[in-house]
Amino acid sequence: MKYDFLLVGAGLFSATFAHLANQSGKSCLILEKKSNIGGNCFTENIHGINVHKFGPHIFHTSNKKIWDFVNKFATFNNFVNRPKVIYKGKVYSFPINLFSLYQLWGCTSPEEAQKKINEVKVPIESPNNLEEWILSQVGEEIYHTFIYGYTKKQWGKNPSELPSFIIKRLPIRLTYDDNYFNDPYQGIPIGGYTKMIENMVVNIPIEKNVDFLKDIEYWSKQSKKVIYTGALDELFNYSNGELEYRSLSFEESILDIDDYQGNAIINYTDISVPYTRIVEHKHFDTSTIPKNKTIITHEYPKKWSRGDEKYYPINDEKNNELYANYKNITTKEYPNYILGGRLSCYQYYDMHQIIGQAMQKFESCFI
Repeated sequence: MKYDFLLVGAGLFSATFAHLANQSGKSCLILEKKSNIGGNCFTENIHGINVHKFGPHIFHTSNKKIWDFVNKFATFNNFVNRPKVIYKGKVYSFPINLFSLYQLWGCTSPEEAQKKINEVKVPIESPNNLEEWILSQVGEEIYHTFIYGYTKKQWGKNPSELPSFIIKRLPIRLTYDDNYFNDPYQGIPIGGYTKMIENMVVNIPIEKNVDFLKDIEYWSKQSKKVIYTGALDELFNYSNGELEYRSLSFEESILDIDDYQGNAIINYTDISVPYTRIVEHKHFDTSTIPKNKTIITHEYPKKWSRGDEKYYPINDEKNNELYANYKNITTKEYPNYILGGRLSCYQYYDMHQIIGQAMQKFESCFI
């Protein structure tokens, strides 16, 4: 055994785990199938703009331990996510707040807004799905303006077919607070996420363009423990079936203008518009802004098929049962594997959750 830990994937989970292991005197090797590290947090500097290549990532947490940890590897700016919505040619404040309700109904106070919501919300005693839940909270007009089209495009399903937990993380406020997150610690690492992750894995060997699954027997013998962050159905060559995901495609454009949309993220909630949002990357980090140059990305959801990037797990009953089956097989056949990250856990996690999970998994190795 050459290493204490072999880490499959060079994303945020592996970077966190490897850093902690290295600090504890443990030897590590990271394998990455791609030519770059950082996983879906990967940022590329193009014309002085740090482009979020796999969708926008805004770091936020309420956990000071995690906030202090990431600040060891980067200086964070004070970016706060305040997306906007465009629906039928009109721009709305988002997430739903008192200004959104003023734009829709002319409400100018929390009391007035609450009264209006009470009038329009649909009386559904026990909401069974996303559509019923949001209708029971805010009624038809808000549902169609902000939720219906975006959700149907994002998931490829009618909202009535989706579980309500998907939408419950969305704030609905009766104040003018348009901060998407409630966490006290928020920001973007100046210089980009790739630079931050590079700082986390200093002095740790990384082999890129290496597909662990193509030579799993060899690589598994190189360490005492394997930290696996890939998909479990792929680990077993989809022998029991495919776990379902939603994927994305990105249309990136470099424009010779100062500013395209005046905001980092604008959601397009019309069902007739094929993309869900446009991201303008220079607004994430204004420390170095080139003039007469901006980069935007149109984001198109799509059905996942083999070869596509896996972004959002379809956590319905059927898929969760299949995942549980794969996890049981993994435990039996690969008892020295530690699972971490979005793919191996078949869960959608924010970045701070990934870091917290990696910390816990590392600590559990020595209990």
